Amino acid sequence: MPLDGTIDEIDVLRSSEYALLAVLMGAAPNNDLLMRLTGLRGDATPLGLAHIALADAARITQESAVAREYFNLFIGVARGELLPYGSWYQTGFLHERPLARVREDLATLGIERDGPGKEPEDHIAILCEVMAGMAEGRFEADIDAQARFFQRHIEPWAARFFADLELCSAASFYKSVGRLGRTFIELEAEAFKLPR
Repeated sequence: MPLDGTIDEIDVLRSSEYALLAVLMGAAPNNDLLMRLTGLRGDATPLGLAHIALADAARITQESAVAREYFNLFIGVARGELLPYGSWYQTGFLHERPLARVREDLATLGIERDGPGKEPEDHIAILCEVMAGMAEGRFEADIDAQARFFQRHIEPWAARFFADLELCSAASFYKSVGRLGRTFIELEAEAFKLPR
C-alpha cells in the first residue's frame, strides 16, 4: 500500500478476486449472487476467460442445484468429495501442523476471527478472505507480509485443490470456480516471485 494510504489499483483487483473466491468457497451462492455473477466480464487472458466461464455457469445454474452441488462437494453425508483445507492437502489429515502455522501467523499479523467459526482457519475460504483483507488494506500487511502468508499457506496446495475441483465428478457450476481459483492462484504465485 502506498504511503498516503491509498490502495493500488492492482491490489483492489487482487482483493476482489480473493473476496470472490472466499464467498464462493464459503457457501453455495444464492440467486442474488448467481445473478451478479452473470455480469462478470472477461477478455482473452486466462483470468478473463475464467471470468467468462464463471458468468456462463451462473447463467445456467439454479440456487437449489448449486446448493446440492456444494453439499456433495465439500460437506457430504460422511464427507464431501473434496476437503478444502490446507492441512488435508499437505498432510492427508485435518487439524495438523499447517493449521497451527496459519493460526500462529494470523496471531502475528494481529488478525482475529470475527465471532465463532465452524471452519478451521486453513479452509480455503478463510485464507482467501485473509488475503483479500491484506490486499485491500483492512489488515496491516505490506506486500512482503502478503507474499510470506501466500507462500506459506496458499501456494503449497491451493492451485492443486482448485485443479481437483475442476475435475470433480460432482462439480458442474464449481468446475468454473475451480478454473478461476487455479488460474488466479497460479498468477499470484508468479507475481510474488517478481522482484519488488
